[in-house]
Amino acid sequence: MANKNAQYHKKLMQMQQELQATSEASDESGDQDTVTLDQTSVGRLSRVDALQAQQMALEQERRRQHRLNLVKMALRRLEQDDFGFCLECGEPIAPARLEYDPSVLYCIDCAEKHSNQ
Repeated sequence: MANKNAQYHKKLMQMQQELQATSEASDESGDQDTVTLDQTSVGRLSRVDALQAQQMALEQERRRQHRLNLVKMALRRLEQDDFGFCLECGEPIAPARLEYDPSVLYCIDCAEKHSNQ
């Protein structure tokens, strides 16, 4: 199991680095910068497009930060030898599920319950 945990740790660290790099690149691109409302410099439709693009960029960043938090929580569970167990029922999470996404919080049964709420 220690070998598997090392693999999960490696994958989680890679996920964390990718999420952080994407977030930094998004910050540098300026997609989330405030849209100017001066109609003399930008037309009304261009402003609407810019506002939509800004909102999409903000939502993408919010989701990225949520995903990053899940990865950090999984790394913490690995350190505390609490990794691989469902947070709701305490049962082991299927290895195939963890291999696909080691940051999952719930076994498949509990995950389905949460998605139906």
